[in-house]
Amino acid sequence: MSDRPSWAATGGRTARADAGGRPVRTSAGSTAVRYALVPVRRLSLDTVARRAGVHPDLVRRFVALGLVDAERDAAGRLVFDSAAPAVLARVQRLRSGLCLNYASIGLVLDLLDRITLLEASLRRAGTRSDIPPWT
Repeated sequence: MSDRPSWAATGGRTARADAGGRPVRTSAGSTAVRYALVPVRRLSLDTVARRAGVHPDLVRRFVALGLVDAERDAAGRLVFDSAAPAVLARVQRLRSGLCLNYASIGLVLDLLDRITLLEASLRRAGTRSDIPPWT
């Protein structure tokens, strides 16, 4: 018996999952699985810290605060997506440029992500305003 969802189980929709093959919710609320054809490259804690120019303990703190996403491998070590050094650089720019504490940086990052999504949805809808985007 296969652990892959059948066509009927997904309601005729294409299955979706995150990079690790774990099921994610589709727009209709059902859960489906997709298997990656190419393994996703993961970065170790030391590699991410070196590329971002910060101490590994600071990266661990960012993970604990929820500013950077990380997962644990089979050995229990932190592994990161390839975009993690860019996220860390963004956090550092907000910290030094706006003199924000780490709790408020999380809020600012969430707001910036929401603004990006709203601007993208406006572009997709074809709605244009006379005011150029602020970013």
